[in-house]
Amino acid sequence: MNIILLGPPGAGKGTQARILVEGRNMVQLSTGDMLREARTSGTEMGKIVADVMDRGDLVTDEIVIGLIREKLAGGDAGGGFIFDGFPRTLAQADALGALLDDLGQTLDAVIEMRVDDDVLVGRITARSTCGACGEVYNDQTKPIPADGKCSNCGGTEFKRRADDNEDSLRTRLMAYYKQTSPLIGYYYAKGALTSVDGLGEIDDVAAAVAKALD
Repeated sequence: MNIILLGPPGAGKGTQARILVEGRNMVQLSTGDMLREARTSGTEMGKIVADVMDRGDLVTDEIVIGLIREKLAGGDAGGGFIFDGFPRTLAQADALGALLDDLGQTLDAVIEMRVDDDVLVGRITARSTCGACGEVYNDQTKPIPADGKCSNCGGTEFKRRADDNEDSLRTRLMAYYKQTSPLIGYYYAKGALTSVDGLGEIDDVAAAVAKALD
């Protein structure tokens, strides 16, 4: 099963992807992770990525599609792939569809994680992560344990992203709505879209995602 998780920054896509990886043996394809991995891989594609990034240029859609092709054709599919952070535009959606067709694969579901912007901004500005394992905490809904240790790994170092402030977040949200929100209509027209409440409790969101997939 191949799926896309759609939603603005902070909607919880990464958390839900991790749940699917652990529960369904799916493989998460994060654009950022793939680029970092490729840059140090020494492969032909990796050398191209390193050259582009070292020049400070934007990585083209063709390069990202090339990296995704390598992953999809690599045979390590597990329970299927989760596309996280791609596609972001209609052109990328067309390119991904063409790639899947070329490889004889399908896109089985697109999950839109709907949010209320004001609530989302409030949630993210209160967010911190464990420096060791990436477990996410929130001052309001999931505070760091009183003993100062991560409940997942026992780590004691916690980080806040520098751009997790209101002005930066609203800029990122605007970019999302301008670039990526047209994908909601695109996949709805294809009959592939399911919307879930991205601001519910983690377990409730996971249950809604599971229902959409099953």
